[in-house]
Amino acid sequence: MSKTVGDYFWERMSQWGVKTVFGYPGDGINGLLGALQRSGNGCEFIQVRHEEMAAFMASAYAKFTGELGVCLATSGPGATHLITGLYDANLDHMPVLAITGQQARAAVGGHYQQEVDLESAFKDVAGAFVEQAAVPAQTRHLVDRAIRTALGERTVTALIFPNDLQELPYEEPPRKHGTVHSGVGYAPPRVVPYPRDLQRAADVLNAGNKVAILVGAGALHATDEVIAVADKLQAGAAKALLGKAALPDELPWVTGSIGLLGTKPSWNLMTDCDTLLMIGSGFPYSEFMPKEGQARGVQIDIKPDMLSLRYPMEVNLVGDSAETLRELLPLLKQKTDQSWRKQIEDDVAEWWETMKDRAMAARSTPSA
Repeated sequence: MSKTVGDYFWERMSQWGVKTVFGYPGDGINGLLGALQRSGNGCEFIQVRHEEMAAFMASAYAKFTGELGVCLATSGPGATHLITGLYDANLDHMPVLAITGQQARAAVGGHYQQEVDLESAFKDVAGAFVEQAAVPAQTRHLVDRAIRTALGERTVTALIFPNDLQELPYEEPPRKHGTVHSGVGYAPPRVVPYPRDLQRAADVLNAGNKVAILVGAGALHATDEVIAVADKLQAGAAKALLGKAALPDELPWVTGSIGLLGTKPSWNLMTDCDTLLMIGSGFPYSEFMPKEGQARGVQIDIKPDMLSLRYPMEVNLVGDSAETLRELLPLLKQKTDQSWRKQIEDDVAEWWETMKDRAMAARSTPSA
């Protein structure tokens, strides 16, 4: 039996290191599922109860592992069911690849059963790269570009395979005009700001007397660096929901969550600070930030479009949070006045007592 498009697809996915796929079967994707079953490449297929959960699980997989999340669904409604979960990944900047089936190529455009214009349907949530395959030789570069784009841009991409194409014999792209010859592999770059911009940020932070830090998902791999900076600046730190794991709650200067589900110490931290350092967060609620003009601001984010979006920052640094904080740390002066840090720690200690009292409150008994 010759190698089919489906066989080659999983072979290429394996070369990219894909080991887990979340999905739900359907006849529009049978060619790929059959190839996965016989591939023997160690890729685990986790069957869900509904396609929407496949996308949510792929997003969660990317969040907790830092690797590419992959979800798979059949054509028509199976594919469109993925969209809500894909938006979760898109809005949280997670690398996820969605794979779907489609009706046979000869039927496309014929108002065929369950025919949906999936390229248009996915265009917003997976607009960085969404393509429908037309011939076997496309498979190679479609997989390569979809995965590299998802990883490099930390976003959602989508590939659509008509059901008849999935079982055709695979063909390598010929060496002639009009073909594409792609390769496997992606390594994230080291992204740090220029020294002059790091110094500008240090000048702002060194001048502050009451420094507040807000961390998000972009700081999850920078725990040690955030702690070192906070200690040097005698700062307190609040956590956006996606940054809850960035700092241990046991640290006495960590005020916990911020926002609608936030703590009183986090509110006090933001309303009393004179300097704000925001690290890897797209926290949306500006009303829980310092009042505009109250604090000087420094923000670190790997994505330029997230800078100075929630609060008008004085210094905006494009860079990986851990790498940038390591470069910034030697430029910071050790603050000796501990009164601000002490105020924060007292607020946090009082809050924990309040939470304990509320948790242990006796149940009220309704009157007869």
